Amino acid sequence: MKKILITGADGFIGSHLTEALVRAGYDVRAFVLYNSFNSWGWLDQCSDDVTGKFEVFPGDIRDSNGVRTAAKGCDAVLHLAALIAIPYSYHSPDTYIDTNVKGTLNVVQAARDLGLTKVVHTSTSEVYGTARFVPITEEHPLQGQSPYSASKIGADQIALSFHASFGTPVAVLRPFNTYGPRQSARAVIPTIITQIANGVRQIKLGAVRPTRDFNYVADTVTGFLAALESDRCVGEVVNLGSNFEISIGDTAKLIADVMGIDIEILTDEERLRPEGSEVYRLWASNCKARELLGWEPRYAGVEGLRRGLTETVEWFSKPANLAPYKSAIYNR
Repeated sequence: MKKILITGADGFIGSHLTEALVRAGYDVRAFVLYNSFNSWGWLDQCSDDVTGKFEVFPGDIRDSNGVRTAAKGCDAVLHLAALIAIPYSYHSPDTYIDTNVKGTLNVVQAARDLGLTKVVHTSTSEVYGTARFVPITEEHPLQGQSPYSASKIGADQIALSFHASFGTPVAVLRPFNTYGPRQSARAVIPTIITQIANGVRQIKLGAVRPTRDFNYVADTVTGFLAALESDRCVGEVVNLGSNFEISIGDTAKLIADVMGIDIEILTDEERLRPEGSEVYRLWASNCKARELLGWEPRYAGVEGLRRGLTETVEWFSKPANLAPYKSAIYNR
């Protein structure tokens, strides 16, 4: 049984991945952000069948000693810890460099020194910026259109440089727009769902014309598991995307249809990105993931998106899950 360190285990994707790793029989060490409340983020609400079946390591990805200590005795690391909100990166870019770039350096340095057999580093579709061609392959130029995306480009290159320089077994996964239960309110799908679920019918959004390639969290998780087991992805960048493009406006209409509600979309100026920073089109090619990982999305196309949104709405519709979300406040 392999022992796996997962950073960012307390977050949205990380908590789902932690559960999947435990169910798959791995010995899991979950790296969570240290805090004085002893909170484990979403792992505090993990499924009953995995509760108590993983080790928790509180720390800070920016601390090299803590990361190295967490990695000791592990065979591989799935690195998800990052700052991810784009609007907040306009306000506090320095924290994104420390967390995303320096944090990734800490992970690959520990992996190199300790001889780990695999590092799966998490990238983002935001590194591509507005698509110059579609569907977007892994050869698409990288465009830092926000401090967040620039920090992730830097993090990706640090990870890949350790493979090129030292042979560290690094694979880079590049998920496109993951959504699902537990996602934070800084993302557009929870923003829409929580407003509707709280009785709002005039939904405040930013730009509705940009397109995205949305991926249900269960599909993203299976991509990570496949990358963990595959040697073919070492030294490679691999997109995880549904190969389906839909606008933000049409996504809002689809969510309203799933929830059986008529809505009106209002443009909130505060939610608009600067013109040059807005990513207007994302649409993933997933051919490489199919070839190297044997992975393909189960929630593909408009019907797959509808199924994923239905499951997401069901989760958010439970009062206990909806209560922590402050839908009336713009979450940067």
